[in-house]
Amino acid sequence: MLTINTGCVKMPHRPFNEDDYRPQFSGHETFPLRYGWLKKAFDCVAETEGNPDNKSLCWGEDAIARFGVGKNMVASIRHWATSCGIIEECERDASVKTTKFGQNIFGNNGIKGNDPYMEHPATLWLMHWQLASKSRKTTWFWAFSYYPAITFTRNLLVQKIERLVQDRGWPRVSNTTIKNDAACFIRTYAARPASAKTGYDDALESPLTELGIIKALDEKDGFRFVRGPKTSLGDGVFIYALLDFWSHYPNANTLSFEAITYEPGSPGRVFALEENDMVDRLTILEEKTDGGLRWSEAAGLKQVVRSIDIGAETKFPYIFSDYDRASVAGTARQC
Repeated sequence: MLTINTGCVKMPHRPFNEDDYRPQFSGHETFPLRYGWLKKAFDCVAETEGNPDNKSLCWGEDAIARFGVGKNMVASIRHWATSCGIIEECERDASVKTTKFGQNIFGNNGIKGNDPYMEHPATLWLMHWQLASKSRKTTWFWAFSYYPAITFTRNLLVQKIERLVQDRGWPRVSNTTIKNDAACFIRTYAARPASAKTGYDDALESPLTELGIIKALDEKDGFRFVRGPKTSLGDGVFIYALLDFWSHYPNANTLSFEAITYEPGSPGRVFALEENDMVDRLTILEEKTDGGLRWSEAAGLKQVVRSIDIGAETKFPYIFSDYDRASVAGTARQC
C-alpha cells in the first residue's frame, strides 16, 4: 500500500501557462505519420544502440539509402519516432536509444513486441495518446484539450492557434509554420476522400485515420471531432492512459471525475469520450486492476481512488491485456 497524501485533486494541468514551455509546430516536414515508419526508426536505433555516436548513424546521409526516402522524410521519421516516445535522444551526447515503451510494442533483443507492424487498434490508440496527451506537440495537445467546439475548418484551426501564439507571446512562429502544422494535424487523423488521382492507399496515408476520431464533413474543408464511445479502445490502454495522466499529480491518491474527464491531457479529452462513456469505463476499474484503482461516489464525490504506484513498471502490464495472449507471452518479461 502506498503512503501518499490524501485529497481529491482538482488543480489543472496547464503546461501552456508554464514560463519554460517551448511550443513545437514543426519537425514533421509536413508529412503525417505513415505506415511502417515507426518500425523502421525503431529497428535502426535498436541495431546501433550502444554506439555513443549512433545519432549520426541513424539520421545522417546513410539514412537516405537505408530508409529509401528523401532527406526531409528521414527528418520526419525521426520526428514521429521521437514524438511517439519509442526512441529518445540524449542531450548530453550524440546518442539515441529505444525506450521501454517502444520495446514493448516493437520488440528488442530477440523478444517479440506486442505489435511490431502496428496491426492492432491498441497500438494506434497508444500512439494517439503519446501525441495528443503530451504538450510537446502544441497543435495536437491544444486541439484535443482546448478547442471549444466539435466542428472546425482548416482556416479556423489556424486562426485559433495564431491567437494562442499571440496570447502566450511565443516568438518566432510564422503563419506559414502554423498552417503547415495544422494541415499535418488534419492529415494525421482525417482520411482524404479517395479519388482517381490519390487512390485508396494514398487516402489512408496515416495509420491514425483508422481511429475515426476526426471525420471530414460534406461541406468543403469542414471536420468534426467524433465524441462518444470508442469500441476499439481497450480497457488496458485506457488504464495505461489514466495512470500516465495521474503522473502529473504524483502525491494524490484520488482524482476527481471532472479532472479525468475534462482536464487538458486527460483521457476524457484525448480520447474524446462523453461523460457516460467515462462512467462506464471508470466503474469497472476495480475489476480490471484487482482493486488497484477503485471508482467511488462516497459523500457525493465522484472520484477514482488508487492504491498502486503510477510508475512505468505499473502502467505497462495493463497494455498487454488488449493484445492477443500469443503476442504478449514474450514481451511481458520486459516489465
